[in-house]
Amino acid sequence: MNTRPIVPGRPRWSRRDLLRAGGLAAGAAALPALAGCGGDSGGGGGDKAQLQFMYWGSSFEQKAINAMLKQFEDKYDGVSVKPVYTPNEYDTKVNTLVASKRAPDVAYMGGSMGYRLAEQGKLVNLAKYFKKYPALADRLPGTYFWYGKDKTFGTQTANEVMLLWYNRAVMKDAGVEPPPAEAGKAWSWDEFVQAAYKLTRDQNGKRPDESGFDPKRIRQFGASVSVQSSTTWESFLRSNGAAFVDESGRKCLLDQPKAVEVFQNLQDLMYKHHVAPTPVQLGNNAPATNVQLQTKRIAMAVDGQWVLLDMAQSKVDFGIGVLPRYGEPATTQLGGASVVFSGSKYPEEAVELFMFHNDPRYVDLFKNGLWMPLEKKYYTDPRAIDSWIKNDSHPPEYRTAVVDYTLNHAQTAFGQRLKNMDNISEVLTPALQRIETGKQPAKEVLTALVPKIDRLLQGWYPSQTP
Repeated sequence: MNTRPIVPGRPRWSRRDLLRAGGLAAGAAALPALAGCGGDSGGGGGDKAQLQFMYWGSSFEQKAINAMLKQFEDKYDGVSVKPVYTPNEYDTKVNTLVASKRAPDVAYMGGSMGYRLAEQGKLVNLAKYFKKYPALADRLPGTYFWYGKDKTFGTQTANEVMLLWYNRAVMKDAGVEPPPAEAGKAWSWDEFVQAAYKLTRDQNGKRPDESGFDPKRIRQFGASVSVQSSTTWESFLRSNGAAFVDESGRKCLLDQPKAVEVFQNLQDLMYKHHVAPTPVQLGNNAPATNVQLQTKRIAMAVDGQWVLLDMAQSKVDFGIGVLPRYGEPATTQLGGASVVFSGSKYPEEAVELFMFHNDPRYVDLFKNGLWMPLEKKYYTDPRAIDSWIKNDSHPPEYRTAVVDYTLNHAQTAFGQRLKNMDNISEVLTPALQRIETGKQPAKEVLTALVPKIDRLLQGWYPSQTP
């Protein structure tokens, strides 16, 4: 889906590869025919405006998007929309289409590509439509992609935040109280570790703090927290009063004591406390979070809100908590962009489609748990909130654990605004892997990493209130 970064600035096309960029082998022969779309391509039959909507996602998302497009056609009789489902090699295919002036009208897009194309004038500045569409100007402030004063190439397709998921039955069996669902009652990091100890068992049923515990034969891990997922550790950095870079966006701060503390604590979960799986223990083809909770391989997991879709469809008795905190409660909000190409032959209809495609009234991905809305009213107005969370997919604690948590404690992922993220990610990822694999202590890795990141930093893209 269009919401899940692990390496900032790059879209991941599958649930297993959160925001990893598509391969580079695709050529024009692999592309769908886009006659009648944006750019200089020829028009189609009759007086109907013919649009192209290009997107990635799971088969479930494909079904939901196609249903949404059908509703759009039903509502706007003079418009037809061709879905261009592109689950693989998305960036490569978009680049080829843009180069050949056959870009779609509306599309999903990763942040880095969006900024580049917007600066080249290839994307519509949607700030021009704020007066025509008041709802467009009333989205959560951190969901916009600003590339200049009063210039935004779009917003997130949907919002997402990081949460703490757990198996209720496992918690009950271990005599552990579930993670708090209110930010003000969030566990401290130490309380989180203590709970993970009680939830971890080796093959003989022993906990890590019991004599005879075998760390090489663990049946059930208390927690799973990815070191490579920037949106995971970014939440903890902010809670600890730390940050990836300074306010100028030109100095990396990962070697500062509070940042080092966060990364060392994450490494310690695996190699000191033995309450979280190492990459080797997790395996190269580890099941999704919902499966690991259902099979009781993991008791608690830090993952994105989008996991709710799979959770709600599985048989696991799951719950949602807010993340453990160091100081102030904090979570990270994120999401890939949706854009309108400036070469569209039908710009007004394309913007109408942009407004329609992620409206909770027309897309069931909000009620089903994959997406979170963008407009503020869906976090503040009780009736609007109920319209998307009052159903079987959303557990009772969702209102405080997610809606209130997002409104009051979410900050936008740094990768959404930091310039040169693709190149930064190429340097950042190997360093995170060294921490996650336990090859070096966090301080050594981060001290060596910071000068490399500093050389790549170019500042922030702007931010403003609509």
